[in-house]
Amino acid sequence: MKKGHNLYKEDIGNILFTKGISELRGKSFLVTGATGMVGVMLIDALMALGDVRVIAVGRSKDKAKERLGEYFDNTNFKFLEHDVCMPLPKDIVVDYIIPMASNTHPLAYSKYPVETMMVNLKGAEHALNLAESTGATIIYTSTNEVYGNAISDEAFSEDSNGKLNLGNARACYNESKRSAEALCQSYISEREVKVKIARLCRIFGPTMLMTDTKASSQFIQKAVAGEDIVLKSNGMQFFSYTYVADAVIGLLTVLLKGEVGVAYNVSSEKTNVHLRDFARLCAEYNGKSVVYDIPDITEQAGYSIATQAILSNERIRQIGFIPLYDMEDAVKRTIEILRN
Repeated sequence: MKKGHNLYKEDIGNILFTKGISELRGKSFLVTGATGMVGVMLIDALMALGDVRVIAVGRSKDKAKERLGEYFDNTNFKFLEHDVCMPLPKDIVVDYIIPMASNTHPLAYSKYPVETMMVNLKGAEHALNLAESTGATIIYTSTNEVYGNAISDEAFSEDSNGKLNLGNARACYNESKRSAEALCQSYISEREVKVKIARLCRIFGPTMLMTDTKASSQFIQKAVAGEDIVLKSNGMQFFSYTYVADAVIGLLTVLLKGEVGVAYNVSSEKTNVHLRDFARLCAEYNGKSVVYDIPDITEQAGYSIATQAILSNERIRQIGFIPLYDMEDAVKRTIEILRN
C-alpha cells in the first residue's frame, strides 16, 4: 500500500475532521495490534494530527517497520515488541489504551483457536490492569461477532443478542470477545477503571494485510490482481461492513464523546451489503466475473455461520458519528490505493 496516494491522504484528512479531535493534541496513546488494518490507519491519523505521543505494540518489529516504518525516527512514536498475552511494562504511562491485538480472519480461527482466545482474553486483562494502575481510559475494540446470527430481520442494537453456536472451535473468536467485554464491565464495577466499548463490524480498506483470509479481503486481493472474484458460498449473507476510515472516525468518536461502560456499534448504513454484491462490485470495477468455489473443510471450519448481521448505528450517531463513504466509493478507493 502506498500511503502517499492522494486517496489515502484524503482518507486521513477526513479522519482529522472528526469533531473534537483537536482535544487529543498533547495526549498519549498505547495501541496494541498496531500493525493491523485499523491500527495502522488510526496511528497514521494520530501522527498526522501532531503533538500526540503513540506507543505502538506488536509482536514483530520487522512487520512494524514495514507498516509504520516512517515513524521510527519520530520522537513522538515508540514501537514496543511485545506479546499481549504477557503483562505490559509497568513503567508505561499514557492517557488512552486501545487494545486491538487479535486474530481476525477465518483461517486463524480454524488453525489457532486457543491462541485466538488467549490473545483476546489476556490482551484485555493486561490492558485493564495497566489502566487501573495509571488511570488511563481504555477504548476496547469489540466486534459485531458478539451478536451471533440474526433471528429476525431487525438490525442489532447494542442490547441485542442473536443465535450463538458454542459447538465448534470457531466460537473461539466471538466468545472470547464477549468474555473480554464482560471483563471490561467487571473492571468498571469493581475497580473503577474507565472503559468505553466500540463494536466494530466487518472492516475493509487499503490498510488490510495481504494474508487476511476474510471474504472481503480475498475479493479485494483478486481485484487488485485483475483476476476473477472467487465467492465461496451463494453470497446471500447480508452484513454490515465498514470502510476502515469510517471505522477510525467511529472509534475516535467513541473515545471523545462516548460514555464509560457503554457499547457503541461502529457501522454505516451506506455499506450494508449482501456478500454477492460486494463480490460483484469488485468484479465490475475490473471488468471481471464472479466465480463460485466451495471451500475445503479446514477453511470452512473458520467461517462464520451467520447469514445476517446488520448493526444499528443509532446510538453512535447520537454522539456525533456521521459515516462518509458509500460501498461503491469505498471499494474503488481500496482497490486504487492498493493497486498503485
